[in-house]
Amino acid sequence: MEHSKVTPREAQRRRLPLEKHRIEDWIGRIYTSICVVFLIATIVSIVYFVTSKGVATFAVNGVSFADFFFGTRWAPDASPPAFGALPAIAGSFLVTLLAAAIASPLSIAAALFMTEIVPTFGKRILQPAIELLSGIPSVVYGFIGLTLIVPFLRDHVGGQGIGVGAGALVLSIMILPTITSVAADALANLQRGQREASYALGATRWQTIYRVVLPTVLPALLTGIVLGMARAFGEALAVQMVIGNAPFIPTSLLESASTLTSIITLGMGNTAMGSIQNNALWSMALVLMLMTFVFIMIIRLLERRNRI
Repeated sequence: MEHSKVTPREAQRRRLPLEKHRIEDWIGRIYTSICVVFLIATIVSIVYFVTSKGVATFAVNGVSFADFFFGTRWAPDASPPAFGALPAIAGSFLVTLLAAAIASPLSIAAALFMTEIVPTFGKRILQPAIELLSGIPSVVYGFIGLTLIVPFLRDHVGGQGIGVGAGALVLSIMILPTITSVAADALANLQRGQREASYALGATRWQTIYRVVLPTVLPALLTGIVLGMARAFGEALAVQMVIGNAPFIPTSLLESASTLTSIITLGMGNTAMGSIQNNALWSMALVLMLMTFVFIMIIRLLERRNRI
């Protein structure tokens, strides 16, 4: 049996696509490696810069850890100045927890409605509407809260309207799309066989939802809640517009308070770089960054539990 001979020109023509693919592969690897190195260098630089500035408050300016983290008086212009961050830390945690408590049941209910009750209607209309909320700028949320929520609380609940309650309501609306999207994806990816097995045993739709569906996707639901809390904890402009920015620990939801982000945004432009007040603001930014790392660790643990 005779084999057809391949001419040198034909062999070269066959090698060209292979060499082209090999070159494209190397270009893709080099480009990806450069992007990864740049990303790592950026993250390391941000962490180093914020940490060095934040630690300078204690190492250079002599402010004690106890006075900063447990002090209740924030008066940088007083003589002597006081840099107690406890009211801002307490305000950040308070509005974040309240916002999560308000938004979580609504988000999970919306996700169940879209995926379990009316999946076709929910995917076509409700899901795009909820995702649209995540694209609205923070200043719009703050302005809506200042013009609608604050007057409503002042006229029908009491107080001046601005305060922890208004901030928690605004943040709950802001984090609702995040929790809803994560919950809806988790419910949509649930294996259909689990629902069918529950129905085969005689369970109703609601029994299937709260006995089978919700316990199965609970880690994913908690992941969405933590993601929403992470966004609420780092939100600045919207909260600043409705919380009142009073450096005191609130005793009521109708009282004004402050958060770490509101104090940073209000004071950073009025301080000189390297001053004790500027370093104290960077220490607050360091607390925010550390809390972000804590939220990320919690999310990783929940994702690992969900895979198991």
